[in-house]
Amino acid sequence: MVAFQDALGCGPTVCMKKLPTKADLRRELNGEISQYLSSGGAVQHVAAGVSGKDPLNPQKRSMTEIFNGPRQERTPLDHVLADLESRRQKDTKPKPKPKSRSRPKKKVIYDDFGEPLREVWVEE
Repeated sequence: MVAFQDALGCGPTVCMKKLPTKADLRRELNGEISQYLSSGGAVQHVAAGVSGKDPLNPQKRSMTEIFNGPRQERTPLDHVLADLESRRQKDTKPKPKPKSRSRPKKKVIYDDFGEPLREVWVEE
């Protein structure tokens, strides 16, 4: 197990994968951009407010289609709700509280001079 931890570069305690920070992600992205530009790639400038989505070729099953699609018929469940409410009304009766059990208490027995002799458990 120790050899396995040493191979991963972990200490003898817990081996956890380090999550990348924002600075690490930014550094990695800047490295990929500079590599792309040095290999002959070019960046196109797009005006602000222009969408990257093609209005003539929309994606299939977009989120707006799911939520703004045609209205579907609903299954009436009024009778089920009425049954649940009637059961709830039956259960709302106050339940009697269970009798609390008295726990035994420790009592100290003293001698005539006030010195403790022994301890006994007494139920009250």
